[in-house]
Amino acid sequence: MKTTIRDVAQHANVSISTVSRVMNAPDTVVPEKRQRVLEAIAALQYQPNAFARGLIYKKSDTLGVMIPDIENPYYAGLIRGMQDAAVKLNHSLMICNTDRDKQRTVDYVQIFFEKQVDGIIFTSDSLHEAYYEEMQRYRLPFVLASTNSSEYDIPSVDIDDEQAAYEAVRYLINSGHRSIGMVNLPLGRTISGQPRYDGFARALREAELSHCCDWVEYAEHRYQDAYEATGRLLAQHPDMTALFAASDEFAMGATSFLRDNGRSVPEDLSVVGFDNIRMAEMFIPKLTTIDQPTYQIGYRAVQKLHELITHGKVRVLREKLPHKLIIRESSRNR
Repeated sequence: MKTTIRDVAQHANVSISTVSRVMNAPDTVVPEKRQRVLEAIAALQYQPNAFARGLIYKKSDTLGVMIPDIENPYYAGLIRGMQDAAVKLNHSLMICNTDRDKQRTVDYVQIFFEKQVDGIIFTSDSLHEAYYEEMQRYRLPFVLASTNSSEYDIPSVDIDDEQAAYEAVRYLINSGHRSIGMVNLPLGRTISGQPRYDGFARALREAELSHCCDWVEYAEHRYQDAYEATGRLLAQHPDMTALFAASDEFAMGATSFLRDNGRSVPEDLSVVGFDNIRMAEMFIPKLTTIDQPTYQIGYRAVQKLHELITHGKVRVLREKLPHKLIIRESSRNR
């Protein structure tokens, strides 16, 4: 038979209300009685609900996760990695979609605090000062996944975006392309827009193709935005032979625009994406892209947060995981 709160009270020789107060407001119970109740709970293997356990042990085994756009296929691998690591470490996840809205993000920090999460994983967005201050105010341990912060000493797991973009564009140059454009994320408002542009520009300058450095159009975060940005880019540079897209979703939007306007990929224009989401290999043509280890980023983020919660610090503050270029059908030699 399952142990009840009454059994705990009898074993500890206290009232039921005292057991309840130990679970809900332990500081209001004298140490001697509180210790007897905790020993009774352990001896009888009493299992109160998750909320009560959190009150007793100051630990909920729940991690809060902030995702900017749950519809974006990039986050499928990231969340899967987090979930697998959480299960292994006896945590559960509480996932919130921020839509990159500052007030909503700040509000979620308060909600996580009220729900007694043990820590937070903040993903793929810029760590604004308001977010940092709110998490510091509530003293919530947190880790950055698929993003980083040079301003604050916050543990993070991501890749080297600048180097990855450089390698993608260098591949196009080595394939014979001399007229290369880019559809990028907005600079300043996104964590990866600037470093991916920097890698694009560095490769062009090294190849003495600096005239292409301003062949860039910006899109927000969705397929349709990239579709329209590709149209603007081609209107300005109709002789472009290759396009580097800052995400696979952008690469798909660009490819669709090209097809709808009588151009073939890769026959008329090579396209390279970034992320290697699952659909990259299903898309026609299959996308050449930079592979981000999204599963591993998510997995390591949970491990790192667990380490921070358990020990108060992490061994590696800013962790960079390896990326690689995957060559498929959407690109070819010029």
